[in-house]
Amino acid sequence: MAETESRRPCNWNIVGGGGQHDSLHFVLVHGASHGGWCWYKIRTLLRTSGHKVTCFDLKGSGIDPSDPNTVFTFQHYNESLTTFISALSPNQKVVLVGHSAGGLSLTDVIHKFPEKIHVAVYVAANMLKNGFSTNEDRKDGEPDTSEYGDVSEFIHGLGPDQPPTSVIVKPNFQRIILYNTSPTKDSTLASMLLRPAPMRAFQGARFVDGPGYDTVRRVYIKTLQDHVIIKSNKMQ
Repeated sequence: MAETESRRPCNWNIVGGGGQHDSLHFVLVHGASHGGWCWYKIRTLLRTSGHKVTCFDLKGSGIDPSDPNTVFTFQHYNESLTTFISALSPNQKVVLVGHSAGGLSLTDVIHKFPEKIHVAVYVAANMLKNGFSTNEDRKDGEPDTSEYGDVSEFIHGLGPDQPPTSVIVKPNFQRIILYNTSPTKDSTLASMLLRPAPMRAFQGARFVDGPGYDTVRRVYIKTLQDHVIIKSNKMQ
């Protein structure tokens, strides 16, 4: 497990109203190229501790049957999470947890459904309030793997003369960049499950301020050995 740093303690008593031993509902959101499968260890720990856990495969991810080269908007990509949160009953609230690009998914639903979220936990995740709305946002939030050279494989789903529709880290760089502190057996399994990420969906991730966005408590967990987004940009 990567070394982590937290800025302040989080009091989980905010959920449930009856103390830290109440059963919580965690909603875990994966990052680019991954799926709900990447949370299997965390899901096991949370469930054996008595909590409810929901893991999603966003469009074109995990075992979702969609072709990532046909997912052109972020709203389409994030549809399963948005639908789930919107369907929660008025007295239900969840703890949202997102990793890496999963932070964009969290921010999207926080803008739309702040009243349904107790706390949002960003794990080495993109935390841009309005997504990639400006060039500066892209500079702050897009992966920076330049020190490793040509690490990405681009797929041109609309033809070789068209811009790429999806991207994936090349196999020989996956352990170095994505799983540098993981057990070898975990990185081997992950490399068999990764799928290209829908580039156009992420490039179009722009969010309009929701009226209750700032009422949702957000927690950021920094992974100090992350090789994807440079440390100084994670919490912009």
